[in-house]
Amino acid sequence: MYRDEIIPRRAGDRPSVAEWEAIVGNDGASDGTFWYAVRSTGIFCRPSCKSKPPLRENVSVFRSPDAAGSAGYRPCKRCKPTGVRLPDEEWILTITDYIRERYMEPLTLEKLAEIGHGSPYHLHRIFKRVTGVTPVSYIQEFRIRRAKELLAESGVSVAEIGARVGLPNAPYFITLFKKVTGCTPAQYRLLQRKEDANHE
Repeated sequence: MYRDEIIPRRAGDRPSVAEWEAIVGNDGASDGTFWYAVRSTGIFCRPSCKSKPPLRENVSVFRSPDAAGSAGYRPCKRCKPTGVRLPDEEWILTITDYIRERYMEPLTLEKLAEIGHGSPYHLHRIFKRVTGVTPVSYIQEFRIRRAKELLAESGVSVAEIGARVGLPNAPYFITLFKKVTGCTPAQYRLLQRKEDANHE
């Protein structure tokens, strides 16, 4: 493979065949010739990054780490594409942003570690240090917050609201909601309606 074959045509282009082969093959010889960013995670990497290969349609290539950064991507924690270690706070912000956008999907510690290009153990430890809670607690609290909004603003059934916030098992959703808020979803909705009536 010649180096001029893998130089991006324009910042933000989809990868060429040669670039894609370099990404999938973790080609260290391609490091420094281009950087690739993954739209679904908001992270950019060196071609040699050992993280799981992304979907090709989610990948853009850039001539420099600055160009990727200017496009809104954050450097990978694992391969350090800028040559500088990503601060823990920025790394965790990448994860919390992902949770806020995908909270309704199945989310596990392993999935978040894969997205963040780190190990589950390391992510759990750093996440708790930075945010004060574990990743699982953060996800649960965010889902319950969204459920409270839906209960107050809509007439959708409790089971449907649970499914919408990523908790499709209705009994589990009700139990978790009560554990976090001190009341069941139905009780919370009733309280909100009483409060609204009192303010009218």
